Amino acid sequence: MGSARKTLLTGLATFVAGLALWLFGLDVEIVVFTPSKIGVILMVVGGLETLWGVYKIVRGEEAERA
Repeated sequence: MGSARKTLLTGLATFVAGLALWLFGLDVEIVVFTPSKIGVILMVVGGLETLWGVYKIVRGEEAERA
């Protein structure tokens, strides 16, 4: 169960970091990348990881009941 919670918290942290880049990096342009675009990618990855963590938690509770 610890792994599922770790995945959930990691996904949430990644999502929040992406949100911060997206919100505060709109006016900044770096030669190689744009922080706002990287923020959107991090939000998508963090959201997917969060959903995976929720799925693992729910699936683990169902496996314990059976």
